[in-house]
Amino acid sequence: MPAYSRYEVIICWSEPDQAFIAEVPELPGCADGATYQEALAAVEVVIVEWIETAKELGRQIPEPRGRLLFA
Repeated sequence: MPAYSRYEVIICWSEPDQAFIAEVPELPGCADGATYQEALAAVEVVIVEWIETAKELGRQIPEPRGRLLFA
């Protein structure tokens, strides 16, 4: 299973940016795209690169929390 598939991704439309913004709550940073699919593809790359960089620097990699549940 690819590393990025275990993290929750939140994608929303940003009117000021005129783009879809993709965020991963456990990992600082985000990605964007002109379409929902482009934003998702971009954030998958960001997740992999984030994890690779953290490993290279000896930093802790947050465990995926899974889907957030709202009461």
